[in-house]
Amino acid sequence: MHKIEHRVIYGDTDAGQVAYYANYFRWFESGRREIMRALGISYIKLERSGVITPVVEAHCNYFHPARYDDIVVVETRISELKEKSVKFGYKISRKGDKRLLAAGHTVNVFVDKKKMKSMKIPDGIRKKIRIG
Repeated sequence: MHKIEHRVIYGDTDAGQVAYYANYFRWFESGRREIMRALGISYIKLERSGVITPVVEAHCNYFHPARYDDIVVVETRISELKEKSVKFGYKISRKGDKRLLAAGHTVNVFVDKKKMKSMKIPDGIRKKIRIG
């Protein structure tokens, strides 16, 4: 499990200063990027090697709103590893009161960038990924 923090900026919110729903997926992406970085996996190096990892499934349940200037904590974990894909689980909570604001998941598939076909997760990457 990996944690990052994000301060909700004015641009993250709607006219009522409530975080716009789609921004939770951006925060998921930040969590996913950082857990991969912590595991020693660089998306830049993957892409340079001809591999991309697009999201093929995304889901979010919203429980309470994040508001302008809140600090939210994004917890990310790898919940499932398959032959060609990785499922990431997320929890977003407010740092101040630890209230759970949202929870969800994404599934990323490994794709050969030239052929635009799914592929097995490279062995070197698979060895670094830990479920938990």
